[in-house]
Amino acid sequence: MKQTGEHADAPGRGPAVQPARTRLGRLFSFAFAGGAGFIVDLAVLRGLIELAGLGPFAARIPAIGAAMLTTWLINRTFTFGASGRTVGNEAARYVTVAIIGAVLNYLIYSAVLLATPDWFLPEMATFVAVACVTVFSYLGYSRFVFGVKG
Repeated sequence: MKQTGEHADAPGRGPAVQPARTRLGRLFSFAFAGGAGFIVDLAVLRGLIELAGLGPFAARIPAIGAAMLTTWLINRTFTFGASGRTVGNEAARYVTVAIIGAVLNYLIYSAVLLATPDWFLPEMATFVAVACVTVFSYLGYSRFVFGVKG
């Protein structure tokens, strides 16, 4: 059967990447996307603190944005596959879920830092916040963004 569209083989590039086919595969792929996003998040956060001289609260905002872009690309390619919606519509839905998750993430991050200013490093607070928001993100992405078009 010849593939067409999003997942068709590109000339000279070999077979197209296929998204995970099982629930367990999607969970592993989502965890990978989250891990990659987390690494990007921490790298941007630390880079902006150390190199740009931003404080941990100001640096967190662009760090979350960079992580969002990373996870969308990985989740679209490896975890869920394209939704069947236009890229713009899919991206808008992804950003909606991601912004709600980011607000929750930032509130938890801020609460942890403010409650324990001498104990938690920004990276530790990031871990706590990301862990708290992961279930919300998976459900939002799997159902609202990449779920059945309707």
